[in-house]
Amino acid sequence: MKLVVNIPAFNEADKIGETIKKIPKSISGIDEIFIQVIDDGSKDKTAEIARAAGADFVYSHKVNRGIGKTFRTAAEKALRNGADIMVNIDADGQFDPKDIPKIIQPVIEGDVDMVSADRFSEKTAKDIPWVKSFLNRVAAWIIGEFMGTKIHDLTCGFRAYSQELLLRLNLPGEFTYTQEVIIDTLGKNMKIQWVPVEVRYFPERKSRVVRSVYRYVNSSFKIILKAIRDVRPMKFFGIPGFILILASFVFFIIFFFLYIQALQVTTYRNYLLLAVILFLVGLQLLVFALVADMIKSSRRLSEDLMYQIKKEKYRKD
Repeated sequence: MKLVVNIPAFNEADKIGETIKKIPKSISGIDEIFIQVIDDGSKDKTAEIARAAGADFVYSHKVNRGIGKTFRTAAEKALRNGADIMVNIDADGQFDPKDIPKIIQPVIEGDVDMVSADRFSEKTAKDIPWVKSFLNRVAAWIIGEFMGTKIHDLTCGFRAYSQELLLRLNLPGEFTYTQEVIIDTLGKNMKIQWVPVEVRYFPERKSRVVRSVYRYVNSSFKIILKAIRDVRPMKFFGIPGFILILASFVFFIIFFFLYIQALQVTTYRNYLLLAVILFLVGLQLLVFALVADMIKSSRRLSEDLMYQIKKEKYRKD
C-alpha cells in the first residue's frame, strides 16, 4: 500500500524543511511512503528547501492560486503518483507529523473513506484565535444538523483520504476546500471519522487564509451554502417551502376566524394577502426542491462517469 504525504505550502521556507524531516519513514500497514509538496506560487525558496529536505515530488504553481485549487492539484498528483492513501498536513509545523500513523490507520483498515484530525473534542488547540474556534464550532454544528451527522471539526486541513474518495470528490471551490470535502463526502454516503490530535498555533504568525475575518466568513458561507444546495436540495429548498406553506395556513385560519365574527373582508385583508403570498412563495420553493433534486440525479450520473474516467486514467498511469 502506497502513502503520499501531501504538504501544501506558500512561502514556508522557514518551516517546511523541519516538517518534512519529521515525517515517519515507516508506518505499519504501509509499503511505500512518498512526500509530495505543492508549492502555491511561493516567492521564497520553499520548493528548493523541500527538495533538499527529502521531498520526493515538488510541484509549483506559477502564481498563488489559493488552497482550493492547491488541494485539487494535490489530489490529482497523488493519484498520478499511485497513492492508495493521501494524507494532507500543513507545512508550518502546527500539526505533529508523528500523528500521521493514527490519522491513516482507520483508512488502512478500510473502516472509513476519510479521517480528519479533531482539534476541539478532547483538547483545546493551543493559542488558537477564539474567533476561529468559535466560527468553526458554530458552522460544524449547523452543517452537522443539516447533514444528519455530528461534525467534530469542520475546517482542519490535517486529513487522510482513501484513493476511492480522491477519485469521487468533486470540488469546484477556489477559496477553500475543507468544508466542501466534508459536505461532498457525506453527500456521497461515504464515511468520515475524527481523531483527536494536539495542535499548536503561533501567535505571531499571520494566517494565509484568514487575512480578513469578514472575507473568510463571507466566502466560507457562500461555499457552504452552494455545497449544501447541491448535496441536499430537498432539504435546502423543501424545508423553507414547507414552513412558509404552514405559516400561510396559520394566517388564513386567523383571517377566517376574524371574518366569521365580523363578516368583513376589507378589515382583515392583510391577513389574507399575507397567507396567499406565503403560500405562493412556499409552493415555488417546493417546485425548486423537485427541480433541484432532478438536477442532483443528473449530476450524480455525470460524477459516476467522471469517476470511471479518472479511475481508468490513473490505472493506466
